[in-house]
Amino acid sequence: MQMQPSATSHIADSLTRAIALRRLRPGTKLAEQKLADHFGVSRTLVRQALHQLAQNRLVTLEPARGAFVSAPTVEEARQVFQVRRMLEGEMTREFVRTVTPAKLRALKDHIAQEKALLQGGDAAGSIELLGDFHVRMAELTGNTVLAQILRDLVSRSSLVTLMYQRPGAQQHSQEEHVDIVKALAARDAERAVELMEEHLLHVEESLAFDRPAPTHDISVALA
Repeated sequence: MQMQPSATSHIADSLTRAIALRRLRPGTKLAEQKLADHFGVSRTLVRQALHQLAQNRLVTLEPARGAFVSAPTVEEARQVFQVRRMLEGEMTREFVRTVTPAKLRALKDHIAQEKALLQGGDAAGSIELLGDFHVRMAELTGNTVLAQILRDLVSRSSLVTLMYQRPGAQQHSQEEHVDIVKALAARDAERAVELMEEHLLHVEESLAFDRPAPTHDISVALA
């Protein structure tokens, strides 16, 4: 029983890396039996891994059809970032209004973790943590509804950045988080909002939707 979570995590991590490294094309069908054969495990463990990835929106589960690598459109990506700019500007103002030393420490701890992951070369983990910075800000304002909405939006935009972001953009995002926290610490609401809006625009502009298409072959992608 103790091996199952480990095996499930291994499958989920392997698929996440394949998607992050653009080895799997959006829309690729993830056949349970083929994955089970590749990893030498039961289809039950594969199914658990696919459900885990579906919660992170990396995989879409379709009734009677199976699991597929999610395929966000360019227009969907732009709409998600548009909504985020609308919400996060006001969120930033609210954070400044309610800022405390403890809240600032929480954000500084978070960006330290971001930097450590980036230095460790964990692309997928870095994108997840960079997105969590925004959710953490929402949580620290005390608005649970905003945090829930933003968590969903960040999940959707993280999938897009995971698939399409140009190399080097993550490092730039982390540096911009540092600048945002400095403005928050200075209680400069206008500057903090300006930096947040610029940051989200930069992330969107870093997406390369014309990148060469990866493969549909699961065995090749996971090799």
